[in-house]
Amino acid sequence: MHILILSGDVHLSHAFDAQEDWILRFGVALQGTLVRMVLHDHTARNTKKVFDKFTSDDNYGFTKTVVPVKLMQYRDDILISRSQAKRLLERFDRFKVVMLNFSGVAMVGQAFADEVFRVFPAKHPEVELVPIHTSSEFKRMISRAAALTASAR
Repeated sequence: MHILILSGDVHLSHAFDAQEDWILRFGVALQGTLVRMVLHDHTARNTKKVFDKFTSDDNYGFTKTVVPVKLMQYRDDILISRSQAKRLLERFDRFKVVMLNFSGVAMVGQAFADEVFRVFPAKHPEVELVPIHTSSEFKRMISRAAALTASAR
């Protein structure tokens, strides 16, 4: 699968089998947005498997999502601030389950982790945050934040 987005002066190319994404800026801004997606038709997936991946109940509402945290990073920046975390957390309250994919993220700062795993869950206990593809260091940081949230209740 390959996704290509052209919007203004920004060009994003994402291939699911590639090691990295490409974001390019052009000197001239184009009017409008173009989105192109190339799908391979030889797949074992069916409609039920797709819906089951993004629903958490039997009514097939879009209640679950997977968020690639790596897309929050710009080049080699480290995710350290509360403001970066707040941008990541935008609209998470619309879901029941949010899976945070930390694949490709080397580390995050304490303030970022605190905002994501302590402050947000305290404000939105109805939303389950599920970190995936985390290192042991991430797991310790998440556990500390979760313990602080639990002790505050």
